This record gives sequence, C-alpha cells and structure tokens, in this order.
Amino acid sequence: MKVTLFVTCLVDMFQGDVGKATVEVLERLGCEIEFPESQVCCGQPAYNSGYVKESKEAMKRMIKTFEHAEYVVAPSGSCAYMFTEYPHVFKGDPVWELKAKALANKTYELTEFIVEVLKVEDVGAKLEGKATFHTSCHMTRLLGVKEAPMKLLSNVEGLQVTELPEKEKCCGFGGTFSVKMAQISEQMVDEKVQHVEETQADILIGADAGCLLNIGGRIDRKGKPIKVMHIAEVLNSQL
Repeated sequence: MKVTLFVTCLVDMFQGDVGKATVEVLERLGCEIEFPESQVCCGQPAYNSGYVKESKEAMKRMIKTFEHAEYVVAPSGSCAYMFTEYPHVFKGDPVWELKAKALANKTYELTEFIVEVLKVEDVGAKLEGKATFHTSCHMTRLLGVKEAPMKLLSNVEGLQVTELPEKEKCCGFGGTFSVKMAQISEQMVDEKVQHVEETQADILIGADAGCLLNIGGRIDRKGKPIKVMHIAEVLNSQL
C-alpha cells in the first residue's frame, strides 16, 4: 500500500523525530512511503485568521501536490482536518471543488489510518511508564477521531494509560489564539498541566504537534518532571 506523507509545518520545523517515527511505524506495517517535497502549509493559520483569499493559494498547491496519492496520512488531527475543510472553501468552484473533495476523501490522521484502513490495533510497541493522553480539539471534535489512539495505546506493552481529567477542554494553543490571546491561553494551559499532574503520569502523549509544543513548553517552564511524546513516537518505541 502506497502512503503519501503530509508531514505538516510544525513537525517539519520543530519535531522532525515525529516525522521519522511516523515513517518507521508505517513502513513496519507494510506501507511504501512517498514524500512530495512540493508540500507547504495547508493554509489553516491564514484561513482561521480570516485571510481566506490568501490561504487558497496554499490550498491549491497542496491539492496539486497530493493529487495522485493513493492515501494521504498526517501525524496531526488538526492538519488532516484542514484537508477535509477544502471542499467547503472551494464550494461552487467548477475546477477546484471536485479536486478538493478527492483529497479530503483520501486523507487520514495517523492513528485513524492504522486502525480504520490497515485494520491494526497492536503495532508491537513497548514503552514502560504511566501516561495520560491529551485529546486535541480539531482531532476529536471536527475530524471525529476518538477511539483509534486509545485502541493503539492500550496495546503498547508496559504502558499504563490513565484518563486525563476534563480532557475535552482546549489546552489554549488554538493556533494564532495563543498569540492573540496570550493571557487567556496561559491560564488554559496552566489548567491543562494541573490536570496532567493529577493523573500522576510521567508521560504526556498527544497526536497534534501544536498542542504538545504548547503544553510541553509550559511543563518545561514550570520544571515538571513529565516527558512529552507524540503518539507516533510511542508507537515506534521498543523500550
């Protein structure tokens, strides 16, 4: 099965190891990985800030980039969701609407792809520790991926997963929200860190780089002994 990797901006610029882990997990599951170097930002930051016209240029480039892919897989629920928003953005466009729908229909978040398409719930991962999982807003509420990551984590040998209190609450990142509303964002992420501490977990796992950078940065500034890991890294672990 051929998989085309949509690596996302944050993974490309800040979390390269997540991209590597994603490729290694998928290859171990029998996938052939393609990585088109022409990919850019999906346009979400500009689109969510109201710059719809400007964001369309990036969207068109991404549609062209992945036009011939069999499956598109991203280690991010937020960015994968943005592709599913493209048909709405180009609604009524005689050229781009159908192309946008085609891309949306073959795009998957990593854990969604493993569980729903590959039909795998145990990737053979091993990791000792007590963990909790942050459910990111776009991935759960908009993309609708809720069960897949938990199914995969439940089969990681040596890993004990405790449910995060008030997991449905945003961590305060929200893309440009954390910049425009910094004081509110700070209070939100402080509350999230508090709930992580309540679980007594030594590992915080998530599936969106933005959330993990936000929560992880706050954990680091507060000097908390909690390791932050993307779920791709957990699934690729053999410790």
